[in-house]
Amino acid sequence: MSGIDDTRTFTPINIAVLTVSDTRTRADDTSGDVLQSRIEAAGHSVPAREILRDDIPAIQAQLKSWIADPNIDAVISTGGTGLTGRDVTPEAVTPLFDKVIDGFAFAFHRKSMENVGLSTMQSRACAGLADTTFIFCLPGSNGAVKDGWEVIGSQLDSRHRPCNFVELMPRLAEK
Repeated sequence: MSGIDDTRTFTPINIAVLTVSDTRTRADDTSGDVLQSRIEAAGHSVPAREILRDDIPAIQAQLKSWIADPNIDAVISTGGTGLTGRDVTPEAVTPLFDKVIDGFAFAFHRKSMENVGLSTMQSRACAGLADTTFIFCLPGSNGAVKDGWEVIGSQLDSRHRPCNFVELMPRLAEK
């Protein structure tokens, strides 16, 4: 049976939040706020949060810094996954992946379809593993962030059964 097993111990992790937007500031980054509040409500911490313009080198530099930081277990970005000319998050992030988490896009679009229907096709949400850091890229709307956290949150909960990402963390560096 799938779900939370309350007999298991919860293990909090550190999740960095990155908003990719040419227009948002900390004062009006509502999707970043929603994401941070959901992460913290789930019992995890947000040790780092940044807002960057839609700029591939800047996004990659920030992500490389977080990937190298042993205190960051996962990164969740919001924004820049659409189809416009300025949307570059997947182009910036996917070259950093050692492994793609293909099932994330499927799960995200399935959940998103409940709320926005076929418009979910306009998102290029993606996820992968870079060294030992999980990276998830969500669209920039509050609704997409809520849908994305519903998908991601269970896998970042060490009590989720039959399996979860947290229990894999000690083995991610295996060669």
